[in-house]
Amino acid sequence: MDGDRRRVVIENVSPEIEGGCFPVKRVVDEVVTVQADIFADGHDEVCASLLYRKGKSGEWHEVPLKHLGNDRWEGSFVVGEVGIYEYTLRGWIDHFSTWRRDLRKKLKADQDVTFDLFIGARHLEKRGEKAGEHDRQKLRLWARQLKTSSDAAKASSVALSDELADLMATYPDKDFATDYERKLVVMVERERALFSTWYELFPRSCSSGSGKHGTFRECQKLLPRIAEMGFDILYFPPIHPIGKSRRKGKGNSPVSEPGDPGSPWAIGSEEGGHKSIHPELGTMVDFKKLVKEAKKHDIEIAMDLAFQCSRDHPYLKEHPEWFSWHPDGSIQYAENPPKKYEDVVPFNFGTESWRELWEELKSITLFWAEKGIRIFRVDNPHTKPFRFWKWLLGEVRGSYPDVLFLSEAFTKPKVMYHLAKIGFSQSYTYFTWRNTKRELTEYLSELTSTEVREYFRPNFWPNTPDILPEFLQYDGIQGFTIRLILAGTLSSNYGIYGPAFEFCLNEAVTGKEEYLNSEKYEVKSWDWEKPGTLRDFIARVNRIRRENAALQTTRNVKFHDVDNDYMLFYSKTTEDLSNTVLIIVNLDPFHTQSGWVTVPCAELGIESDQPYLVHDLLSDDKYIWQSERNFVELNPHVLPAHVFRVHRRLRREADFDYYM
Repeated sequence: MDGDRRRVVIENVSPEIEGGCFPVKRVVDEVVTVQADIFADGHDEVCASLLYRKGKSGEWHEVPLKHLGNDRWEGSFVVGEVGIYEYTLRGWIDHFSTWRRDLRKKLKADQDVTFDLFIGARHLEKRGEKAGEHDRQKLRLWARQLKTSSDAAKASSVALSDELADLMATYPDKDFATDYERKLVVMVERERALFSTWYELFPRSCSSGSGKHGTFRECQKLLPRIAEMGFDILYFPPIHPIGKSRRKGKGNSPVSEPGDPGSPWAIGSEEGGHKSIHPELGTMVDFKKLVKEAKKHDIEIAMDLAFQCSRDHPYLKEHPEWFSWHPDGSIQYAENPPKKYEDVVPFNFGTESWRELWEELKSITLFWAEKGIRIFRVDNPHTKPFRFWKWLLGEVRGSYPDVLFLSEAFTKPKVMYHLAKIGFSQSYTYFTWRNTKRELTEYLSELTSTEVREYFRPNFWPNTPDILPEFLQYDGIQGFTIRLILAGTLSSNYGIYGPAFEFCLNEAVTGKEEYLNSEKYEVKSWDWEKPGTLRDFIARVNRIRRENAALQTTRNVKFHDVDNDYMLFYSKTTEDLSNTVLIIVNLDPFHTQSGWVTVPCAELGIESDQPYLVHDLLSDDKYIWQSERNFVELNPHVLPAHVFRVHRRLRREADFDYYM
């Protein structure tokens, strides 16, 4: 069998997620760089190529691989459209290159190469059979010269010429080539999957009147303000009717008082379910108008996809088989011991009617996609079956390829990673609780320097309506500032639970990481023009992110040495080094910290004997640095960080310097 004559081995391919079971992720115009170990028995030269195509039936494109040494090869391609790409590898014995290599050795040893030239002529003739007429004639002419020339040195110069090598490479001999056994997949999404800035807002708290329920029309008035701060995604918690049975009161009280609005996550009442809008927020017309108006400000509305019900949801009467019931006839409510959510009822995914349940949940997602929603923040996906999510995400993308899904799963790492593998675009992370230099360095290294980087897109949230971390409870406005800078510069995707973060709210339930008087259980009235907030600083950080391409991806973060454990020093660069950003953060919110940072000048393209300008984009201060080691001091009560744009000094022919 011809397959038995294949001699090349292809193994240790990267990226390849679990033997090709899951796709790697990219966004439009990103590069996919593939490496593999490719070798053969004996001493013959090996050639290899990378093949890729759009979809599972498109035309294959082939690019040569570059040999990195030690049988490691590398090649790249650019993904140009949203959708699925496939790639694989091919390797073959290059008999002509092997012959040229050995010919050089024999010439260097002054050996007779007459017979070798005859062999070379046969290689040229064989390749000529595959060539076009013009190239075939050239190869035949050179072949005759190798066979008939009485001057071996002259014939050898023809054989070793670059022109001949280039022409032979055009018509490679791939007989008995080895094709890699798997076709690997790239899931390509639109750019916002990689770079986004989220602002979470309860629309019922948009009213200017104290204690009055807000509306979509009032939310619309806030769009210019949110856009000015630099946010491109406005995320709403559930906007559906809220159940009254076992409704939670203020402060998460199990007993509500008249007028308490309840938790938006207790979805469903006699007014409708997941395809309905809370009547006090407005109508579907109001909602669609808000979505349309937001786009004018380059803002997308993200919706919460919470697959759970209140006790009053119409599903309980229409489809009781979708829920779990106790022997006494009572329904199983949601629990996460010791927490109890008596106002929420989970679906029973083990029901015999699971197909009908899956289809209904898909119809909810498609319903809102049809209304213009292209981003969903998915509530607690880790409490539903993985196979369900893989199916649902695939089905929705089949109709709306540009839909993005954010996984809100604060759970075990392997579960979080598996959700990313099966198709979630972005994921919440443990950043919320990583505070020290060691914690941040180790966690970011895991996210960016391991296989995780190929499929898990982190989204850093310093706070959420559910979580007021200890760091924010005790560290004042400096703590909020530090966490904002870290979130916005370490990760290309980040978000804040907006007003609470913007106004630096830090009152917590005693002994817990939960907001006191949480907005989850009551309508808030925000003074949007209140002085002394982080509004302007947030806008500055987001502007820096938009203006510096190095900050628009997460995989490029690199940590560098600073001789102070309270200071974190890292860099981000574009591949061509045209945009280089150095970030130094004082992790101590109370005290001034200082230290010597070591700038990796060679890695950043900075010549060792040339000064360079560092421009602090936060303060607008500028410094001239001369060498790798430089002194930094940061007072958290003034600014807890430097975000330096590096300008390398270039020498011009006119004998003067300028910075770029």
